[in-house]
Amino acid sequence: MQPLSDRDRDRLSRKFTVEFNYNSNHIEGNTLTYGQTELLLLFGKVVGEAEMKDFEEMKASNVGLKMMQEQSTIKDTPLTQTFIRQLHQVLLREDYTVYRTLPDGTVTSYVIHAGRYKTRPNSVITRYGDRFEYASPEETTALMTDLVDWYNQAEASGEYSPIELAALFHYRYIRIHPFEDGNGRIARLLVNYILARHDYPMVVVRSRKKKDYLEALHQSDLVVGPVPSDGSHASLREARNFVNWFKKMVTEEVKNDIDFVQTRDENVWWYDGQRIAFRSANSGRILNILMSEPGVTIASLAKTIGINTSAIQKHLKSMTDKGYIARREKDGQWDVFIIPSI
Repeated sequence: MQPLSDRDRDRLSRKFTVEFNYNSNHIEGNTLTYGQTELLLLFGKVVGEAEMKDFEEMKASNVGLKMMQEQSTIKDTPLTQTFIRQLHQVLLREDYTVYRTLPDGTVTSYVIHAGRYKTRPNSVITRYGDRFEYASPEETTALMTDLVDWYNQAEASGEYSPIELAALFHYRYIRIHPFEDGNGRIARLLVNYILARHDYPMVVVRSRKKKDYLEALHQSDLVVGPVPSDGSHASLREARNFVNWFKKMVTEEVKNDIDFVQTRDENVWWYDGQRIAFRSANSGRILNILMSEPGVTIASLAKTIGINTSAIQKHLKSMTDKGYIARREKDGQWDVFIIPSI
C-alpha cells in the first residue's frame, strides 16, 4: 500500500490522534467522551460537561504524543531515561498534591512529582483482591538503567522483532512503575515509540479491552512472580502471556488501519476503531448532510432524505446515543464524530 496518498496519510493521522489520546486516558479514568476529545484535539473546542483537569490532561497527552513521534524519527539516537522523564513531565505538567481520607477519618496527603521518579512505594490492588507491589523508590533508578540499557542493546542486536521488543519493554517497565502516576500512559507512548522507530504502524490499546489488557499483564505476573526486579528483567518466554496478547492486538490494529484505508463504501463509517456498516442508507445520507450543513433543520433533513420527521428524529437519537453525533446547546448545530469511508 506504500506510499500512501497524502489524503490517506492525513486521515490515518487524525484518526490515530483522537483514538490514541482518548483510549489511553480513558483507561486511566479521564471522563471526556470521544466526541469531546475530537473537538478539543482537532478543533481546539472545549464543549460539554467535564472537569477542567480532564481537558488539560487530554491536551498534555497530545503534546506528549507529538513529542514521542518526533523523537522516534531520530533513529541514530538511543532511548534515554532523560527522554522518559521529559515525557512524564509533559504529561503531568506540574507537581500536585493528592489527599486521602483514612478509615479512621484522618486526612493524609502526598505529592505527585512530574518528571521525577517516585519517592514513595506504589502498588495496586488487583481485581482478585490481592496487593501487588512494584519496585521500591530505592531500586527504581537502577532498574530503569538496566531497562534502558537492555532496550538499546536488544534493538541494536536485532534479537527481537519490533513487536516483541515493544511488548517486552512494556511488561518490564510496568513491573518497575517508576513514577507515582502516569505509568500506563507512558508505557503506551513508549511502545509506539518503539514501533515507529522500526517503521511499524502505531497502535491503540482500546479502553473497551482494558479487562483483557490487564488480565494479560496479570497472567505474566503469575509466571514471573511477585519480585519487582524479576519482573523488570523478565524474559520473552516468561512474559509470553502479555507478549502474545500484544501481538494479537497489534495484528488487529494494523488490519483495522488497512481496512480503513482501502474501504470505499458510502454505507461504511468508522468510530473509535470500529467499522460501522449502517443497515439503512438513510443514516449515511443524514450524516453527510450534517457534515456539510451543521445547522440544517429536521424538517429540511426530512424533505431532502424523503422520509418523515419522526423517522429523522429516530435516526438522530440513535446516532446521538451511540456518540456518533452531538447537537450543540448554544447554536443547535451538529458535530459529527464518525468518519466516512468516502
